[in-house]
Amino acid sequence: MTRSAFARSFLFDPAKPRFRDYPTLLEDGASLPGLEASLEKIGEYQRRLWANQARAVLLVVHGPDTSGKDSLIRTLATYADPAGFHAWSFSRPRGAEARHDFLWRVTPLLPAFGEMVAFNRSHHEAVIAERVWPVRQPASYNWMNRYRSIRNFESHLVDEGTTLIKIWLNLSEDEHRERLLKRLDKPRKRWKFDRSDIEGWEKRHQYEAYAEEALAATHTEDAPWFIVPGDRKPQARAIVAALLAELLQKLAPEYPQEDEGVLAEYRRLLARNGVK
Repeated sequence: MTRSAFARSFLFDPAKPRFRDYPTLLEDGASLPGLEASLEKIGEYQRRLWANQARAVLLVVHGPDTSGKDSLIRTLATYADPAGFHAWSFSRPRGAEARHDFLWRVTPLLPAFGEMVAFNRSHHEAVIAERVWPVRQPASYNWMNRYRSIRNFESHLVDEGTTLIKIWLNLSEDEHRERLLKRLDKPRKRWKFDRSDIEGWEKRHQYEAYAEEALAATHTEDAPWFIVPGDRKPQARAIVAALLAELLQKLAPEYPQEDEGVLAEYRRLLARNGVK
C-alpha cells in the first residue's frame, strides 16, 4: 500500500532499532493534522468499511505503562459506529490463556470483514512482556520461533483481507516517571497502581530492549510498525488518528453501489401506503 510522506515519517526503520533514535516529542506540533478533522474522517470511512464488509482493520497499540493506550483508543472511537468497531485489552495470560499457545487468545477477537478492531497490547506481548515476566518456565520458550509465528500469522491475516497498523507509543523516561507520580496523586487513578507498576518501572530498560528486538523482528512491509512520539498525549492522538484516517480512506473510499431495483420497489411499496 502506498503511504503518504506523513505516514512514512513515523514508520519504523529496521536500520534504527533503538527507541532512543526516535523522538518522544515533536517540537512543531502545530504542523500536525487537526485531531477533530481526522476523527470525523475515521467515523465516515469506518462506516464505509462496515457497509462494504470486504476488508477488515486491526489496530495494535503498544507502549510502556502510562503511555496512554486506553485514552488513545477511546479518542479514536469518538465517531466510530459501534456496530463495526470493537476494542480489546490484553494483560498477563492466566487460566486457559496460559494453557494454550500464545496466539489462541487473540484469534477469536480478530476483526470480521467490515470491522475495525483495536488491541490494547496484543500477541506481541508474548515476545516482550513474557520475556520479562514468563508465564511458564523460560526454558519452554523459543523466541525466534515466536517471531516467525507472528510474521506468518500477520502475513496470513493480510492475505485474507485484514490490514494491520501497529503503533508503538514512544515515551521518555522522565515523562514515564511523571505519569506514575500523577497516578499516586489522583484518587481516581490510584486503583491502576499495583506492584506490577513498581516492577515495570524497575525493569523498564529490560522491557524496552525486548520491545526493540520484537519490533525489528516483526516489522514487515504488509504489517508495519509506526513509532509515535508519546510524551504529549494530544500529539500522539493527532498522529495516530491521521494515520488511521489515511488507511481507512484507502480501504473504503465509497459506499456500496445501491441496487436501483430494490430502491424502486421501496418507492412503489411506500407509495401504496400513502408515503410520498
